[in-house]
Amino acid sequence: MEQVLSNGSRVRSPARTWEVIAPRLRDFGITRVGDVTGLDRIGIPVWMAVRPNARTLSVSQGKGLDPIAARVSAVMEALELAHAESARLEVRDATAAEIGALGQLVDLAALPRSRHSVFGSRTPLAWTPARRLATGDAVWVPLEIVNADACVPRPAWAGSFLHTTNGLASGNTVDEATLHGLCEVIERDAMALWHHAPPLRQADSRIDPDSVDMPIAAQLIRRLRAADIEPIIWDTTSDIGIPTIRVVLHDDTADPVTNPLPASGGAGCHPDRTIALCRAVTEAAQSRLTAIAGSRDDAGRLRYRETQNAGALDTFRVLARDLSGTRPFASVPDAAAGSVGEALELVVRRLARAGLTDILVVDLSRPDMGISVVRVIVPGLEGVVDSPSYVPGARVRAQAASHRS
Repeated sequence: MEQVLSNGSRVRSPARTWEVIAPRLRDFGITRVGDVTGLDRIGIPVWMAVRPNARTLSVSQGKGLDPIAARVSAVMEALELAHAESARLEVRDATAAEIGALGQLVDLAALPRSRHSVFGSRTPLAWTPARRLATGDAVWVPLEIVNADACVPRPAWAGSFLHTTNGLASGNTVDEATLHGLCEVIERDAMALWHHAPPLRQADSRIDPDSVDMPIAAQLIRRLRAADIEPIIWDTTSDIGIPTIRVVLHDDTADPVTNPLPASGGAGCHPDRTIALCRAVTEAAQSRLTAIAGSRDDAGRLRYRETQNAGALDTFRVLARDLSGTRPFASVPDAAAGSVGEALELVVRRLARAGLTDILVVDLSRPDMGISVVRVIVPGLEGVVDSPSYVPGARVRAQAASHRS
């Protein structure tokens, strides 16, 4: 299984990556790494990494097709946050006009704004330089979209732009981290567009799980069904053309009173549609197990009420049993690449084809760590629709206008 999923995705095996990062866990505040797979009955490996003094989430989850991949996934997630919480970056305090006089400035109008943003040309902000992927030129960007520190009270410059971890990614090399960061921002953009699409369009994007014939993905689906769990699959690929999949797992044994196991969702994006699907399925399994464990810092009672009530459970029960109008998995675009470099070039070309040519990268890597951590920014893409501070951007607004006309 590892050989197929490594194609165009990783340059080192999870086992080798673990050898590199394991000696450095204490340096980044990781005190525990644990296997929580057995808390659920599915059996898809899920691990967690704990950082008690974190400035964001203190528990990071990871998933994979085997235990070592899930363990590495959890730790890499924790390392990403640790790097971004205390990023060692050049920082300047200035207004947009002042920082623009010092060099190139990101297109601020193309960045996701916070719902209650009061940003203006004279608003003083903290800025840090990113590098343009195509040329290496320095471009000033708001520190708020790079730094992951969520401690309160928030800095005086916070609140102008959407503060999430979107585009924060790690890898064995800078190219690998950049590829995964780009796939994440494309996925989040695609999910925002899908979320705001008309119901008929959403329904037309359903994929028949029985049509999935790639052995690895088909095996995951069989494992889910053996546990009385039905995967509901949507092709959410956007105009960019990089395969993006959404999966929700419906537990057929769930009951709002005696067994209130919520439907859990996941998404995946990668040039190889099979990798995208496997990522979505394993992320959905991870989300389900995270809800069972109650280990996520920001998952309060309101989220559990919203997902465990009878209405929410019935909605997905109906979807799981109705496969009418579903499409075959083969209808999902596929652009598998033979290496990380080829996959990165492909993604960059697809973004350019969609008119998104400005790709910015902030390298958060630390010397002698043995891995790379970056923050990827693509001005023009939508932000994270699940964020309570999200406000629709230009692409969602244009989509809405096209449906009204």
